[in-house]
Amino acid sequence: MLDWKNRVENVRVSVDDSVGEAKSYFGGLWRTVAVLLALYLFAALLVGWFWSQEPEFFPVQQNARSAAEQAQRPLVTGYTTVETLKTVASTLLDKNGGYLSNDIAPPGLWLDNMPSWEYGVLVQVRDMARALRKDFSRSQSQSTEDPDLAKAEPRFNFDNKSWALPATEAEYREGIKSLDRYQRRLADPSQPNAQFYTRADNLNNWLGDVATRLGSLSQRLSASVGRVRLNTDLKGDAVLAPGEAPQVSEEVVQTPWLQIDNVFYEARGQAWALSHLLRAIEVDFADVLAKKNATVSVRQIIRELEAAQEPLWSPMILNGSGYGVLANHSLVMANYISRANAAIIDLRTLLTQG
Repeated sequence: MLDWKNRVENVRVSVDDSVGEAKSYFGGLWRTVAVLLALYLFAALLVGWFWSQEPEFFPVQQNARSAAEQAQRPLVTGYTTVETLKTVASTLLDKNGGYLSNDIAPPGLWLDNMPSWEYGVLVQVRDMARALRKDFSRSQSQSTEDPDLAKAEPRFNFDNKSWALPATEAEYREGIKSLDRYQRRLADPSQPNAQFYTRADNLNNWLGDVATRLGSLSQRLSASVGRVRLNTDLKGDAVLAPGEAPQVSEEVVQTPWLQIDNVFYEARGQAWALSHLLRAIEVDFADVLAKKNATVSVRQIIRELEAAQEPLWSPMILNGSGYGVLANHSLVMANYISRANAAIIDLRTLLTQG
């Protein structure tokens, strides 16, 4: 009997020891997992911060001159604009962290400010690629479009969030290669089919697209604070009796709270890309701008766009009311964008009537 009790006691002690060892093992395992997870999150936070740094400005004329010398090509009219477009598009793919809009894994998956910036840059890249194909490379509306530019434009209009089959980066790099082939032919005197026409009407058409983009951005930025606006949609109202004022409907417009920072960074991306493209336009369209007394207007637009790129010292995008205690970064950005848009409208008038 005593022997049986001793055996039971030994078994109980053994079980208790095993349970204690198991608890100790799994407790240590969970602590290890927790530490590793904390280290990973901290590392991802640092990497995400590094990837979210916006690229610096690059010197447009120097960049084009250096590229022409390296490729042993003459710096012909249009070369600076095409080279600048290539560099802006390449920056999307080769900046810190590469292209993030189609990332499916952390930390890129968690970031939204830099993908919004990338989309803003992409909008201006697409508009310039279309302008090259539709206007700058054609002498008139009945002329044949350039074959390389006809390939480049749809490449840049590919889905900006495609991860694979094909990847967005691969399509955009093909677009850059098509631009390079056009640029090579443009600088080759034996290739007369590649042209770049610096006419006021061509430039005016592209500036019309730019004005439309900036006008939309200004409205979206201003909507960070809910405002009651008059509905400006034309509805073909019936003719009113003499002395009767028309009835105008009102609507409340406000950007969703979670989208405010996205709109802000999209505006910064567009301003960054557009400031470089306008500096290139200032070089290639120098004669046209001088004849229209419009060079100063272009430089004023560039100044407003570059002012929109001032460093942001706040850790987050603030959305205070217009005259409240806290700042409203969207309204500050809207001010610069609106001023640039107004200057573009004046520039278009000069190109048409100056």
